[in-house]
Amino acid sequence: MAEPQDTRVAVYLDFDNIVISWYDRVHGRNSYSKDRQRIQDNPADAEVAERLKAAMIDVGAIIDYASSFGTLVLTRAYADWSSPVNAEYRSQLVARAVDLVQLFPAAAYAKNGADIRLAVDAVEDMFRLPDLTHVVIVAGDSDYVPLAQRCKRLGRYVIGVGVAGSTAKSLAAACDEFEAYDSLPGVERAAAPAPTAEAAPKKTVAKQTQGARKQSRATAEKDEPSTSDQEQATATLVRALRLGHDKSDGDEWLHSSAVKTQIRRMDPSFSEKALGYRSFNAFLKSRADIAELEESGHERLVRLRES
Repeated sequence: MAEPQDTRVAVYLDFDNIVISWYDRVHGRNSYSKDRQRIQDNPADAEVAERLKAAMIDVGAIIDYASSFGTLVLTRAYADWSSPVNAEYRSQLVARAVDLVQLFPAAAYAKNGADIRLAVDAVEDMFRLPDLTHVVIVAGDSDYVPLAQRCKRLGRYVIGVGVAGSTAKSLAAACDEFEAYDSLPGVERAAAPAPTAEAAPKKTVAKQTQGARKQSRATAEKDEPSTSDQEQATATLVRALRLGHDKSDGDEWLHSSAVKTQIRRMDPSFSEKALGYRSFNAFLKSRADIAELEESGHERLVRLRES
């Protein structure tokens, strides 16, 4: 029998959502909608198979991340498992004790209703399993905002997982914590989509090669955190430090872990790794003009520099 203090986790995956979002992340915006018919008609085609393989989701990385919050008591994945793009994952999911919930689309290009079925099941589970402490929602659709809010009102800690660039900001904000799939341990960042090759006269080959190099550099830069992302993270850090100082009854130094917790409360999608830093400590050191860091033994303290 589980002890009262044990954390117990339920995981819900809108599998179509995460697979399609990652496909678009790897191959370029709207790539899945363009390739959908080819995938349905001839999934064994060499080019189609190669594109699907390049955009495979690491199911284990998601489940392992969810397990870091406590004991997994149930894990469900919602999708049309007869679809070739999803069928590839069935053995992986079954091997990780994931329940596969079959959904059938109303039409070839209609929504499959995963959000409705998933939400209904999750709320039912909250009442059926009162010892659940954490809920992990793997999706990116803003339709899940009411579900995240309801789970929080029912006293559960809500974690969201979604593909960077394809997740509604409102969903990330509705969670207690949000992590980009791209940032999960073991997941390789998506390479920049390669430009499609076109037939051209020989005299333009050199120019095309040079252009391709420029395009490659440009797309590689797009994968790096933008200046606005860095500026937003800096502003959030300043606010967190000020709030911490205001609540600490005059204590100048704050524990860095408490500062990170406050940042996560203000912006659940915050991730130092997504910003290019190996640790929160490295993130603080990169902003030495704003945050003063003191390290003594295992204790790391931080305070806002006086202007």
